[in-house]
Amino acid sequence: MKYTAHMYSNRRIAHLDMDAFFASVELLHYPVLRGRAVVVGGRGVMQPQCQPDGSWRFARLRDYVGRGVVTTSTYEARAMGVFSGMGLMKSARLAPDAILLPANFDAYRDFSRRFKVAVASIASKIEDRGIDEVYVDLSDTTEETNVLATRIKKAVFDATGLTCSIGISPNKLLSKICSDLEKPDGITILAMADIPTRIWPLPVKKVNGIGPKSTGKLARLGINTIGELAATPVEVLVKHFGRSAGVWLNAAAHGLDDRPLVIDSEPKSISRESTFERDLDARKDKAELADIFTSLCMRVADDLKCKGYASKTIGIKLRYADFRAVTRDLTLPVRVSDGAAIRKAAGACLKRVSLAQRIRLLGVRASGLGPVEEEHLITDSVQSELPF
Repeated sequence: MKYTAHMYSNRRIAHLDMDAFFASVELLHYPVLRGRAVVVGGRGVMQPQCQPDGSWRFARLRDYVGRGVVTTSTYEARAMGVFSGMGLMKSARLAPDAILLPANFDAYRDFSRRFKVAVASIASKIEDRGIDEVYVDLSDTTEETNVLATRIKKAVFDATGLTCSIGISPNKLLSKICSDLEKPDGITILAMADIPTRIWPLPVKKVNGIGPKSTGKLARLGINTIGELAATPVEVLVKHFGRSAGVWLNAAAHGLDDRPLVIDSEPKSISRESTFERDLDARKDKAELADIFTSLCMRVADDLKCKGYASKTIGIKLRYADFRAVTRDLTLPVRVSDGAAIRKAAGACLKRVSLAQRIRLLGVRASGLGPVEEEHLITDSVQSELPF
C-alpha cells in the first residue's frame, strides 16, 4: 500500500464513539447511580431490586462469584482500573464496592439504532463499526467543522439522552485516536500539521492496531511514544516486525491512512477480536480464555442483531505468540444470529486448530450474511466444553 499525505487536503472523516455506552444506557434507567463506580457484565448477576420505600438494591462487585468478564464500566470504575474484558473476580479486588449490573442487550440495540438514525439525519456517508461507534465522511459538507460536530452531538443527545465524543481529521486512523482524547462528551479536530504537537507525544498504544504485545516490543527498542516511532527508520521497523507491519507502523506514526469508508448497505462480515495483555496458555489460562471467547461470540451476535442480519458462516482467528495467524470457518445449514449458536459453531472451529502454543489474539467472525428474517434457530444445546 502506498501512503501519501497530499490525498488528505479535502477529507474530513469523523469517528463518533458513544461514551461508556452500555453503562450510560444503564444510568438512564438508574439515575441514582450517576457519579458512582458501576460495572456491567457477568452471568447470573442479580437484577436490581426495587424496595418498598422506592429505593433500589443493587448487587456489589465484591459479592460476585463466577468466571464472567466486564462488558463495560463507568468512568469512575475505569479510574480504579476496571476495564472491558477484565475478569469480574479480578475487578472485585480493584473496586469491591462498585455496583454490578447485568447486561441488557435489547436496550443497547435500541439506543444504538437511535443514535445512528440521528447521525444519518445530518450526514449520509456512514461506516457502521458496531453497536457504539461509526465513521462519518463529512468531506462534501460546507458547514464549519466544529459547528457540524456540535450539531451531530446534539442530535445524538436529543435522540438518546446520551453523550458521545467525536474526533475529526483527514483519515480514519487519526480520527479514531482523536475521539478518545477528550472523553467524555468531547470534540477533537485535527489537521495533518497538528500531528507533531498533538499526536507524537501520545503513547504508541493509542494507535488502533498496536496492541499490548507490539507495545512491549517497541518499548524494548526504546520506542514509547508515537513521535519516537515516527523518528525510527522504517528499515529498523521492518527488521523487527516484518515488511508489511514495519511499513504500516511507520505510516501510522506519520498519520497516513488511505482507507476509504465502507458504506455499502450490505456488509460482507462482522467480527470481534481481542488482543491479550499477555500471551495466554490454553491449559493454564483455560477459564480466562473461555470467558473471552464467549464474550466475543456474544458481541458478534449483538452486532448482527443490531444490524438485522444472521450469518451462514462462523469463523475464528488465532494469533500465536510468534505472530503466526490461523483461521478456521464453519458453514451452517441455516443462518444464525443467536449468541449460543454462534459460540457452538465457533467452538467447533476452535477444535480444528493447534493450541500447543501460547495465544496473543482471539477473534470470532460471522460472514455469509442475510436478513434476520431468514434465520432459523439451531436448538442444539451449546457445547459445554471448549478445547481450552
